[in-house]
Amino acid sequence: MVFDLDLIKKIYSEMPGRITAARKLTGKPLTLSEKILYSHLYTPPGKAYTRGKDYVDFAPDRVAMQDATAQMALLQFMTCGRDKVAVPSTVHCDHLIQAKIGAKKDLQLAIETNREVYDFLASISNKYGIGFWKPGAGIIHQVVLENYAFPGGMMIGTDSHTPNAGGLGMVAIGVGGADAVDVMAGLPWELKMPKLIGVKLTGKMSGWTSCKDVILWVAGQLTVKGGTGAIVEYFGPGADSMSATGKGTVCNMGAEIGATCSLFAYDEKMSAYLKATGREEVAKLADGIREHLRPDAEVYADPAKYYDQVLELDLTTLEPYVNGPFTPDLATPISKIKEAVTKNGWPEKLEVALIGSCTNSSYEDISRSASIVKDAVSKGLKTISEFTITPGSEQVRYTIERDGFIKEFEDAGGLVLANACGPCIGQWARHIDDPNRKNTIITSFNRNFAKRNDGLASTHAFVASPEIVTAMAMAGTISFNPLTDKLKNEKGQEVMLKEPTGFELPPKGFAVGDAGYQAPARDGSKVQVAVDPASKRLQLLEPFLAWEGTDLYGLKLLIKAKGKCTTDHISMAGPWLKFRGHLDNISNNMLIGAVNFFNDKTDTVKNQLTGAYGEVPATARAYKAAGVGSIVIGDENYGEGSSREHAAMEPRHLGVRAILVRSFARIHETNLKKQGMLALTFANKEDYDKVQEDDTIDILGLVTFTEGRPLTVVLNHANGSSDEITVNHTYNEQQIEWFKAGGALNVIRAEFAK
Repeated sequence: MVFDLDLIKKIYSEMPGRITAARKLTGKPLTLSEKILYSHLYTPPGKAYTRGKDYVDFAPDRVAMQDATAQMALLQFMTCGRDKVAVPSTVHCDHLIQAKIGAKKDLQLAIETNREVYDFLASISNKYGIGFWKPGAGIIHQVVLENYAFPGGMMIGTDSHTPNAGGLGMVAIGVGGADAVDVMAGLPWELKMPKLIGVKLTGKMSGWTSCKDVILWVAGQLTVKGGTGAIVEYFGPGADSMSATGKGTVCNMGAEIGATCSLFAYDEKMSAYLKATGREEVAKLADGIREHLRPDAEVYADPAKYYDQVLELDLTTLEPYVNGPFTPDLATPISKIKEAVTKNGWPEKLEVALIGSCTNSSYEDISRSASIVKDAVSKGLKTISEFTITPGSEQVRYTIERDGFIKEFEDAGGLVLANACGPCIGQWARHIDDPNRKNTIITSFNRNFAKRNDGLASTHAFVASPEIVTAMAMAGTISFNPLTDKLKNEKGQEVMLKEPTGFELPPKGFAVGDAGYQAPARDGSKVQVAVDPASKRLQLLEPFLAWEGTDLYGLKLLIKAKGKCTTDHISMAGPWLKFRGHLDNISNNMLIGAVNFFNDKTDTVKNQLTGAYGEVPATARAYKAAGVGSIVIGDENYGEGSSREHAAMEPRHLGVRAILVRSFARIHETNLKKQGMLALTFANKEDYDKVQEDDTIDILGLVTFTEGRPLTVVLNHANGSSDEITVNHTYNEQQIEWFKAGGALNVIRAEFAK
């Protein structure tokens, strides 16, 4: 089944003309990113847009949502007045399945535990014309790559790793649910014109090096915020030598450097993948406009002239990397890992090794890892560490089982988990003797912030390729370098692991029994979407109140967050996922992971009304009950990580009026704006240090709130003194209307009510 074929035909028929017009408008050759962006404008452009400055309205081709974020997105959509989504949209049930025993039992338990949520998502999808992928069908990004992604397309998804589709040449961007509502309602989607970072790849990988090592290297170069506000575009002969799924891995983990998305040019590898996944017609169409799905020749010839920044990497010289712990940009080449472990005092014993996830669960990844396992077993080795395998989709799982890989993993001591996110997002019932004991795990996932995988601050989580993770599972130590080190087998003999081998695509083709797709009703008008008023997991939304029309006075400091504060710190996943459709209940996790600057503790802040210390959500509720607004102060790159808009909705729900930080991650800043919050940054970053624990804070200049004009914040200290500081914002005219209306959804409702 080929989805959206008529849509793709239409896009490809219009693309050459739109690109020619854009080339004329800008007066220069175009990168691939620019070709796709300019061919997806909501209305014809009146000018060339300035990167990093101009806000632009786009018309994405489709929307993808995973079950944890889809709940809130669709609860919002059902209030906006539309009978059906305006663009093709899908929901994927992948986040609510906890890894505990093994694939079959874990899936069955999830279906029973989450039946209320799955029934809600299935029925609301059925009503509004949304494709529904059932629990067990696979992880959203892998399923999208196999079925929906196409070269030159544009997609938004309510998950930060949506850019995975860049592996098939698609501009795919992670957003909050409110952005998804805009697009599903047929409205323009706004984005600041991204800057462009070019990564020129030459040479070709071999041996133990894999595509994962490309992004691990790039993360080390750019850091977790080096890609903020930019599309990272990979090009060159090295890029063309990489498999389509390998390209997807690189694009997927581009979220860890803050990139808007990442992108590769259309080539033979993409064509082969499209054909292997039953989309020969799409490959043929793409071949017909191939020149428009790659950067212009002049860009290849002189990339520094067309990108804002250029990195170069010779894949021939690239060695495997191990990134972490606690941050995905701490990059250590495998040749230096033993030294780094000793120097930093990281726990050397490897307790669990985990491969798979949306980042690395392709047939290529699995077949290469299986070759290591097969070689190890033939040499008398078995896994020393716990070893888990997470297939990315039912199609991949079915195919690797047919080809014998699952049996090879299990024979070596591996445990195959459900086709779901599982440990990657904290959905892992990990067994450990002492949760406070420092310990080490390694994954082929994308993200490794503290508590991310198992909820334990004591866990040192590292990220590497599936090949390196598999080899380390055999060694039982994070210090193992399979390129140089030997292992002792059960007979006491020293042996070395062979270099991995595998297949980019299955030699016998992909196969699947039931892929898990449910098409929506042709006419959903009679479909009922039932939400039990007494439900603890689902709650219909009430509109947020509009701005009162005055400056804000007397805000209480809720928390001054110290250091890294990701969306995981603001709204944790793991056991809290079950409340993603119930705003009031999930708000009880608001900022419980953030470190309080004044006592270096989490979830312990001073209540200025009582003088007592208590939990962050309870303190916010106390202020709200007393009719007092509050404010959150944050550090650099506040809100990095997941796209979850709950991290913006929870503060809004609990009476927080503004978030003032040194700098924001892109998606979180947008999410705050969508919910009618004030997202502000210190004009002078050192002013962060002036905020005191007992401050009462005023925000001035809102009556004349305009684009480009800073606001004033007054810090009224408990001793009677005060500091007046300047704060910046990036609101444009439309976003200021969101603030005034109490949120973007209120503006949408008003438009459809006309």
